[in-house]
Amino acid sequence: MTGARGQVDGKLFIGGEWVEPQGGHYEVVDPGDESVVGLAPEASPAQVRQAARAAAEAFGAWSRTRPQERAAILDRAADIIQREYEPWTALARAETGAPTGIARGMQVGVGAARFRRYARGALEPVEKGLPPQVTEAGPMGKAGVLGALEVRQPVGVVTCITSYNNPWANPAGKVAPALAMGNTVVVKPAPQDPLSVFKMAQALAEAGVPAGVVNVVNGRSVAVGEAAVDSPDVDMVSFTGSTAVGQRIAEVCGRSMKRQLMELGGKGAAIVFEDADLDAAMMGIGTTFSFYSGQICTAPTRVIVHRSVHDALVEKLTGYLAFMKVGEPAAQGTVVGPVISAAHRDRVESYVELGRKEGARIAVGGDRPAVRADGKGFYVAPTLLVDCTNDMRVVREEIFGPVVVVVPFDTEEEAVALANDSDFGLISYVWSGDPARAFRVARRLRSGGVGVNTIGRNMEAPFGGFKRSGVGRDVGSYALHAYSEIQSIVWTA
Repeated sequence: MTGARGQVDGKLFIGGEWVEPQGGHYEVVDPGDESVVGLAPEASPAQVRQAARAAAEAFGAWSRTRPQERAAILDRAADIIQREYEPWTALARAETGAPTGIARGMQVGVGAARFRRYARGALEPVEKGLPPQVTEAGPMGKAGVLGALEVRQPVGVVTCITSYNNPWANPAGKVAPALAMGNTVVVKPAPQDPLSVFKMAQALAEAGVPAGVVNVVNGRSVAVGEAAVDSPDVDMVSFTGSTAVGQRIAEVCGRSMKRQLMELGGKGAAIVFEDADLDAAMMGIGTTFSFYSGQICTAPTRVIVHRSVHDALVEKLTGYLAFMKVGEPAAQGTVVGPVISAAHRDRVESYVELGRKEGARIAVGGDRPAVRADGKGFYVAPTLLVDCTNDMRVVREEIFGPVVVVVPFDTEEEAVALANDSDFGLISYVWSGDPARAFRVARRLRSGGVGVNTIGRNMEAPFGGFKRSGVGRDVGSYALHAYSEIQSIVWTA
C-alpha cells in the first residue's frame, strides 16, 4: 500500500520519508500457521540515531503549533485508521495471532479510539494559576505579592518502545498523548509484530504530521534498542515490556537523567472471598485464558481463594475451560489463539512442567493442543494449576500465557499478605459480596490498580504499577501529564 509520502512496506519512517533499512529485512511469521506475513525492515543503530536527530530538529516548530492543529491531525489519523479498519485488522490478526474479535476491537479499534481521545487531550488546559503569596522585604527582594503560574511544557523527543501483545493500542497510547502535548517521537516496535506500527505511521503521515515529528524504526538487535534509548537527542523513554528490559533501560536513562515511563510485568492477584459471586469471579479470571492467550500484564493470573469455596471455584474454572475453543485466529468460534512465537510457547510450557515438579496439580490443560493437521502454529492449552503455595516459581514469576495458579487462604489478613508477597504490583482484583470489606482490602493492596468485583478498566483512571511493575502513570489525562514537564512562572503582582 502506498502512503502519502511513498511506499510503506519494508521501509523505515525517518524524517518524513520512507527509507530503505541498512540492516536488510526479516520475515514476520503468523503465529497461527507459521506462514510469512511480510518482511520487516531492520534498522542500523546509525539510522536510529538519525531518527532521533530528525525528531529533535522537528521539536521546536511542532511544540509551538496551535493545540487545535495538533488535535486536527490526531483526529484525521483516527479517521484514516477507521477507513482501513478491515485490512489493518487482518494484518494485526496475522502478525499477532489474536482472534479476529480482539484484533478488530481491542487492537485496531482501541488504537483509533486513543488517537481520538488525545485529539481532545490536545485542547485540555496546560496552565493553572496558583494562590498568590504575600512576602516581606528581605534578601530575596521587596515586600509584595508574588503571583505564580504552573505550565505544562512538552518534554522533547520521546522514544516509545512498545510490546508485542498489542501493536495498535500500546503504541497509540504512547504516541497520541506525546504528540498532543507537543513532543516528537521515535517509535521502536516489538520485532515480532512491527508491521501494524508502520501502518500507524502511514496514517499519521497521511493525516499531515510534519516531517520528523513521528519516526518509526525497527530491529531485532540489542544495539538498535540501545541506540533508541541512549541517543543524546532523546529526552524521555516510554517503555512497555518485561521488568528485566525495563531495568536495563532505567540504567541507561540514569546516565543522562532521561525521564522515564515504564509499564512492566504483572502477576495480578485475584482475591476471592467466601461470599463472592463465584460465577462472576470465574468469568473475570477466565479472561486470563481467553484474552490474547494470557499475554497481558493485567491478567488475574494468581487466584487467592478462601478455602471454603476453593473446590467450588476450581470446579467452575475447570468447566469454563472445557468450552473455550483453542483454534486458528480467523476461525469462527475461536476463543484462545496461539501465543506469539515458538520460543514463547516453549517458555510457557516449561513453566507448566516446572509447576508440576514444584508440587502443583494440573486441574485442566497442560498438553499441547492439536489445532492444525500439519502441527503448525504456536498453541498452548489453557492450564489451571492448583495445590499451589506462594513460594513456588509458577506463583511468583510472570508466565505471560494462558496459565492460572490457585492458592487457598483462611483469613482476610492472610489473603492480603499473600497478595502483597510479590515483586509485582500492577493490577489486583477483589471479589466479595461485602462492599465494605472489598474496598478495605483494595486499599491495603500494594498495587497500582484494583478491580472490585470487575476486571473492567476505566480508561480515564491512572494506570501504572507499584514495585517492579513500573514507574509513572498514564491513561486519560494522566498520560498528558506523563509526557510533560511542569514549569513554574513567578512574578511580582
